[in-house]
This record gives sequence, structure tokens and C-alpha cells, in this order.
Amino acid sequence: MRVKLILPALTEALSPFWRPIKYHLFPPLGLATIATFFDPDDEIDLQDEHVERLTLDDEPDLVVIQVYITSAYRAYELADHYRQKGVYVALGGLHVTALPEEAAQHADTIFLGPGEDTWPQFLADWRAGHPGDRYESKVRSLVGLPPIRRDLIKRHHYLVPNSIVVSRGCPHHCDFCYKDAFFKGGKSFYTQPVDAALAEIDRLPGKHLYFLDDHLFGFESFASELFTGMKGMGRVWQAAATVQSILRPGILEKAVEAGLRSLFVGFETLDPHNLREQHKFHNLNRDYQAAIQRLRSLGVMVNGSFVYGMDSDDESVFDRTIDWAIAQGLETATFHILTPYPGTLLYDRMQAQGRITHSNWDLYDTRHAVYQPTQMSVEALEAGYWRSYREFYRWDAIVQAAWTKEAWSDRLRHLVYTGAWKKAEPVWDLLIRLKQVNQLLPSLEGVLTAFGNRGSAPVPAPAAPPLPDDHRPAATPLVLPDSGSRSPQW
Repeated sequence: MRVKLILPALTEALSPFWRPIKYHLFPPLGLATIATFFDPDDEIDLQDEHVERLTLDDEPDLVVIQVYITSAYRAYELADHYRQKGVYVALGGLHVTALPEEAAQHADTIFLGPGEDTWPQFLADWRAGHPGDRYESKVRSLVGLPPIRRDLIKRHHYLVPNSIVVSRGCPHHCDFCYKDAFFKGGKSFYTQPVDAALAEIDRLPGKHLYFLDDHLFGFESFASELFTGMKGMGRVWQAAATVQSILRPGILEKAVEAGLRSLFVGFETLDPHNLREQHKFHNLNRDYQAAIQRLRSLGVMVNGSFVYGMDSDDESVFDRTIDWAIAQGLETATFHILTPYPGTLLYDRMQAQGRITHSNWDLYDTRHAVYQPTQMSVEALEAGYWRSYREFYRWDAIVQAAWTKEAWSDRLRHLVYTGAWKKAEPVWDLLIRLKQVNQLLPSLEGVLTAFGNRGSAPVPAPAAPPLPDDHRPAATPLVLPDSGSRSPQW
């Protein structure tokens, strides 16, 4: 059987004028995972349109397309192209799960939710000659999952080819996160066996890793055993965690001993009213500054995430957030406009309030306001978003943030890391065009290796205050499309 797996590109990733590095960071692990279920003699071609031109004059037996909301129209265009040629087309992913009736108009079969349990059944049905038109995940388990087909990934196209996922989902439930919609009907947080995760890490060449898990620290016993197993492997790695998990005694220190050097942290908002509104209760009454100081004392860089446009936000939110992020010495920051993804509680609430202004999925990219804010205009919200990037990544702001560090070596690393990420964008663009992005991986490894525990005593975790009576979990969001989607989910 001839199989073609496609990750469609967002429009700007195909621009002849500018190629953002964020689309050349991670390979499509979701499709590489699906590929494990095919027979060894099946011919499989995995194409990522972000990094290569698609070949569309072929006629495979089966085309499989992964669909995110901001690539939905391109995905449907590709699906229609192949169906007109008589090729069988399957669609899956976050957007398909959120809007199955829309996606079904462009596919012979659609997949809802993660695909580890549904793809084996589909392929059995396909080979028997009676594939179904819809498969919905119910059994959630990573036990016995075959190794990812990394041989299908064109590593030279990516800055971070060693991305890895050892869990699915998140233990929390934020209103603006699409996690609950995607995992509806079954478990929404589960992990690989630790031995399988360590074996996958051991198979990866080089030194650097990037865990794309939505919350690697979410299941503490799993994380603790994983970090213990990684100690001594000589890896340097990056991941995501919540403020709550950073403040928890013990687990962060184990992660650093195992090679943690940079952490994505979902601060999202400095306003407790916004946290309550979005049901992100695990950030309430947490000392953000104490979390940052704990990370800094252990030599871990911080990528802070912030979301604008929640109902308590007025036009002062931009300056307050930017000034705070610089004063805290964050190495990097990602800013987002609150986006009501279909299938989320936020979308349902705004839809009921009549606040959603349009359903052009291309604009659901966290850079556009697709709803009416309560305390500012759409224009002010979008302008504040763009100004945040300009202000945070000014050279004088970068220097100011670097000088929050005490040691000159830490200041220099801050300048190099932050400056290389944003101020060297023309260089990134050139390397992308020359297909030499991966040549910068040794430099990234070198910078991350220079960070780490420098022998000083870490800042202890403060005692956590009691949570409010109305507490229930709320998720650190998956990284939004503005900074490059982290989620590998099918």
C-alpha cells in the first residue's frame, strides 16, 4: 500500500518573503506515530509543508492529513484535490475533533481524538475492504505503543529534530484550552511506561531534547521516575510545566539533575479575576516571582506565556505585563490574544453571549481578535499584542532583563540567547532558505549546557497557600499557534 502523510502549512509559513523559524522547530510527531501502525512493506511518504514543497501529482492509495484550526482550509484544499483523483482521504487532529461535521465533507474517514486505539482498527477494516467513515477514540493507553517512525522524519529541516512526547494531555481543565475537547470521551491525561520513555530517549542521537508534553511534571511519580532514569544520560533538555509544579519541593531539582535547562511556563495573566474566569485555579495564590527565582537559582531559563483579552483586561494590561516580564528577567516571552477555539468552554460561553465576530479559521492564530473584548476595542487588543513583542524584545529591554541576573556569565548568556532568538531573525530566514537550520543545533546545545546548577543553593519552595473552596483543576495551555504548536496529537 502506498501511503502519504501530510502536515499542511499555515499560510505565512509559505511566504516567499519571510520564513519564521517557529515553523522549522519540530517535526510532525503525530503523523510519525500514526505511521507505526502500517505494515513494514507499506510505502510511506511523510511530508511537512512548513519545510518542503508538497508533491501533488502522485496517486497514493491512502492520504492522511493532520488538521489544526489555522491550517484547516489548506487541509481541506489538499483533501479535495486527492479525492477528485479518486484517492482515499483520512482526516484527523484537533480541528477535526472539534468540528467533525465540517471535516467530514472533505474526507472519506475522519478520526476524533488521539489515534493510538483507532488507527489499528481502521487499518484492519481498510484491509478487509470496509473502512468506516468515523473512528472515535475511547481506549486511552500508551502501553505497548511501537516506537515512532523517526526514519520518516527529514531531520535536516528542523532546528529541534529530537522532540519527544511521553504523555498525552494534561491533568487540568482551563476554559480556553482545547485539551478537554480533544480528549472528550476518555482519559485526558496519561503517560507512557517509564521504561518505554527512557528507551525512546536512548534511541535519539545527539545531546539536546525538547519534551513537547503539555505538562511533563503533571504526574509527579511518573516525572520523578523519568528524571531519575535520565540522570547520567548527558542530555540537556527543554519542557513545559505549571507554576504550581515549579513551587512543589523536590521534583524541579530532580529535573535539573537530569538535564533541564529551559522551561515554558504558562503565567497567562497577572490578574486573579482572569484566572478564576478561565478556571485556571492552579495559578491562583501562587507566587510567580518565587517560581522564577527557584528556576533561576537552579540555572533554568524561563519562557513565559501571556494571554491578552480576558474580561478583566483593559488597555493597561500590556504595559503592566511587559514591565513585569522584563523586571523578572525572563529570557523569552510569548504573547497571545485570547482565542475561543471551537469545542472549548470559552467558545461556548462567547458564542452564547454573541461575542464571536467571525469564523474565519485562518484568523484563529492568537494574533487576531475574533471576538469582542469587554474593556477595549478589537483594534486596541491587536495593537497591544504587537507592541508587546516590540517592547519586550527591544535591545534596551533585553539588557535590562539580563541585568536582573547577578553573575556576568548569566547576563551574557541571557543576551546571547534572547538576542539570537529575536534579533537574528534575518539570519534564521537565510538559513531556512539554504536548508541549513539544523546546523545551529550545536550552538543551541552549547548555550543550554552553559546553564544549569552552578553549585549555589536553590531557592526552596515556599509553603503553598490553601486553594480557594471552589478549586478544581485548570490546565496550562498547549502552546498556541503563535509560537508554534507544541502538541503532536493526531
